[in-house]
Amino acid sequence: MPRRRGGVLPHGLYPRLLSREQAAEYCGCDTLSAFDDWRRRGIVPEPMPGTSKWDRRLIDRWLDRRSGLVSDAGSSAAEEWLAQHAR
Repeated sequence: MPRRRGGVLPHGLYPRLLSREQAAEYCGCDTLSAFDDWRRRGIVPEPMPGTSKWDRRLIDRWLDRRSGLVSDAGSSAAEEWLAQHAR
């Protein structure tokens, strides 16, 4: 279950920035290796540059794009951010 300083967040509520374990759980991956495979395949983004944290909203945008819920034009802000911060 996601934790925050001083306690536990209510069930189903996630902080904006997620650890690798939280990001994997949020995405529904049963294992960390499955999440890492999704990262390698570009299904989910890499962590924010200079951190080991994933932006929950960016994960949502990537999954929306990959599932066809939004077109590439609908995710241009995320794509521009990624291009500027590519490793």
